[in-house]
Amino acid sequence: MARVALVTGGTRGIGAAISKALKAAGCEVAANYAGNDAAAEAFRAETGIAVYKWSVADYDACAAGIKAVEEAQGPVDILVNNAGITRDGMFHKMTPQQWKEVIDTNLTGLFNMTHPVFPGMRARGFGRIINISSVNGQKGQMGQVNYSAAKAGDIGFTRALAQEGAFKGVTVNAVCPGYIGTEMVRAIDAEVLKKNILPQIPVGRLGEPEEIARCVAFLASDDAGFITGSTISANGGQFFS
Repeated sequence: MARVALVTGGTRGIGAAISKALKAAGCEVAANYAGNDAAAEAFRAETGIAVYKWSVADYDACAAGIKAVEEAQGPVDILVNNAGITRDGMFHKMTPQQWKEVIDTNLTGLFNMTHPVFPGMRARGFGRIINISSVNGQKGQMGQVNYSAAKAGDIGFTRALAQEGAFKGVTVNAVCPGYIGTEMVRAIDAEVLKKNILPQIPVGRLGEPEEIARCVAFLASDDAGFITGSTISANGGQFFS
């Protein structure tokens, strides 16, 4: 029987690539999204992957959404916490709202999504939880104190929960992408990319969403059962940790 995989932020960018990769690996995939109905419907029509709308910042919405997924597709075996937002600004100008929105989605969202599925994974003796952090959670980034704090917290969450899940067959790992060629990144001015971003990346190019998706697909597989509490840095050599 196919394993059920739930990917948050799973209809666009890196999340869409992850959803497709897990389907290609034989999983029954559910893709969560927060707001863009048109993009979600286009993704569903293209891939045949079921889509579900809720905000990962809302615990009750997560619990209800997960219940709907499990009723339709079965218990969640693989959870990919990919959903994330940015509200950038220099710290001395950052508002409490900018801080709260990013922490609520990018960090508390991991609790909201993982807490409802973790007991079932423990009871069944199998689970894969993969958290998408960021190179900026490893090294920090000016203008992203909120985002860097949340993404660093994702790594701490990963390492602690891995210790709780290991003896029950539940692995918890993180992937930290660098600059990836999503629609958002490719919208950056070409000169800014050339002069300010690409020189930071030793391989000399942006990563591709599919390269992150392949990391996730491996960590979600049976072959990765001895890997837990780990962080894969997929950043083209920009930062080593």
